[in-house]
Amino acid sequence: MDDPTKPDNNGGPWKAVALVTALGANLAVCAVGGYYLGSWMDRQWFENGLGIGLGVLVGLAAGIMGIIALIKSVMGGNDG
Repeated sequence: MDDPTKPDNNGGPWKAVALVTALGANLAVCAVGGYYLGSWMDRQWFENGLGIGLGVLVGLAAGIMGIIALIKSVMGGNDG
């Protein structure tokens, strides 16, 4: 049985702060990277903004996949 007078050894609020920061940073970096990739695609092929749109969508999808992987690793899920 857990003793409520003993401190929590699983990281407490700092672990939660680090997780939320990592999730936000992951999504932001992927979206910005997708923007720059799309900007390059526009200069090479499209020249109408389609590349930026596709790049941001790909970046967001990559960010979401990264967030899912990070949450699975933190929660201890290793199935698939």
